[in-house]
Amino acid sequence: MEYRISAPKPNTRMVEIELHLENVNDDTLNLHQPAWRPGRYEMGNFARNIQKMGAFTESGHPLPIQKISRDHWKVECGDTTRVIIRYNYYAAQPDAGACWVDSSLLYINPVHCCIYADDRLHLPCKLILDIPDSWEIATGLLRKSGKTLQASDFHQLVDSPVFAGADLKHQKYSVGDADFHIWFAGDCLPDWDKIIPPFKAFTEVQMKMMNGFPVRDYHFMILVLPFRFYHGVEHSNSTVLALGPGSGIMNDDLFNDLMGVASHELFHTWNVKAIRPADMLPYRYQEENYSRLGWVYEGFTTYYGDLILARSGFFSSKTYFEELNQRLQKHYDNYGRLNLSVADSSFDTWIDGYVPGIPNRKTSIYDEGSLIACILDLFIRKNSSGKNSLDDVMRSLYTDFALQNRGYRESDVRVLTEQLSGADASFIFEDLINGTKEYLPVLQELLHEFGCYISKTPSKNIYERNFGFKIVNTGNIYSVTHIAPDSPAEKTGLSKDDELICINNYKAEGNISDLIQMFGGDEITLEVFEMKRKKQVHLKKSELDFYAIYKVKLIDDLTEKQKQNFQSWTNLSVK
Repeated sequence: MEYRISAPKPNTRMVEIELHLENVNDDTLNLHQPAWRPGRYEMGNFARNIQKMGAFTESGHPLPIQKISRDHWKVECGDTTRVIIRYNYYAAQPDAGACWVDSSLLYINPVHCCIYADDRLHLPCKLILDIPDSWEIATGLLRKSGKTLQASDFHQLVDSPVFAGADLKHQKYSVGDADFHIWFAGDCLPDWDKIIPPFKAFTEVQMKMMNGFPVRDYHFMILVLPFRFYHGVEHSNSTVLALGPGSGIMNDDLFNDLMGVASHELFHTWNVKAIRPADMLPYRYQEENYSRLGWVYEGFTTYYGDLILARSGFFSSKTYFEELNQRLQKHYDNYGRLNLSVADSSFDTWIDGYVPGIPNRKTSIYDEGSLIACILDLFIRKNSSGKNSLDDVMRSLYTDFALQNRGYRESDVRVLTEQLSGADASFIFEDLINGTKEYLPVLQELLHEFGCYISKTPSKNIYERNFGFKIVNTGNIYSVTHIAPDSPAEKTGLSKDDELICINNYKAEGNISDLIQMFGGDEITLEVFEMKRKKQVHLKKSELDFYAIYKVKLIDDLTEKQKQNFQSWTNLSVK
């Protein structure tokens, strides 16, 4: 299959695409467009971005084409052996997983916009870009010549995003036999002396941990946006990172974000691109690829993305704990943990994607998954007296499954965990991964062995801790965002998205906690707008503690054994 891509009117955000097919032997040609993209396990419905489509002979004669379903077309070829499909695609989504075109950049994720013939997924693909001669190209695809890119098959093509632009900024480094390219597209001034050393350091740690690298050539493709943004998507030998604003890309907070998402996405090269659940081997682009293992392919990657930044020296213990505590806090702020296990939540990404969904329904494969990874890592380390760890599980999944072109199942992770720890891990897999039991007792017990503990303190906001609701201030409008189950807020009629107007007849503004405290904090009357209609809610203070603050901390007086265990785990030293 040969694709020719151009953008003659970039201001319209329309990309023009031609698919050339030779040796067509059947009277009817079936064409499909992927309905989802690997890296985001929900239906994408990309066909909604196609404005027009036609089929033609080599001489330009139109052929009958009919849409059969959401992303399925049939072409009546007759005796024609060479068919050209012409269509356009609306490329107006500037993030790490879609497509974008403007006057200086053509950014294509082929999985979004490249349709395919049913029987040709295994055949080589060619991508020809109609771009100015002065533009550079960044991609993990083989550069055949000039503006022509080559893929071994359709699977490689749709796993290989492309930047083509007038002002791409580029540097590279090498680790072992592999070359790593860093590309910036957009307005920014990269400080390569600041960027390259930590990138190289976390790459070295990951490759040492995994005993090699699945590919020989890797591309960090960074889309710099003029507004606050954070997103990353993994591919087999590349990743697209979308960050902004470009003016702050080298400042500490945003630079830490860059490092965090880059480390995370690089680890995906092993975990989910090479090490893949059996449910997703091979990918089926027209339907859901249901899997209950999101806690492995996203959760483990989240865990290692941060941990490796500690091991490589980029994170201090303080910074590493800040990242770990974000996961812990999100876990406890989400009462969905009481309803849907992280395994069930993995399955349900195909139902409601990556948004929270209805209140308190499900957990996060990233947050809960990373905590499960931490539990398994410390469990193996503790029970094997430090001889083994979750690192060994990942290496085994890579060598015994990925390199053998085998998909893994949950039972394989459990068997490896129990073999490496020498202990029964049924309570982790049955109660925590596939159940909704409390994580805290297990985490406290394991962390103690490594010189840490989890502190629990009340929220500083009285409306959170004693009344059980959270708010957000947007343009001086205070909206209710979360309501804890069995809290005064839930029991007395407060609803998500209610707009808070008054507290005991005083206008809600400034510090809401201070305003509540002014009236003693035991009983309050709220006036709110619900669907633009005013209602009154009377709340009585609860002695229960909602939305408490959880933090992992170092024990004050560490034993030498705890110091050794902590350093072996994180590669961070403690006094």
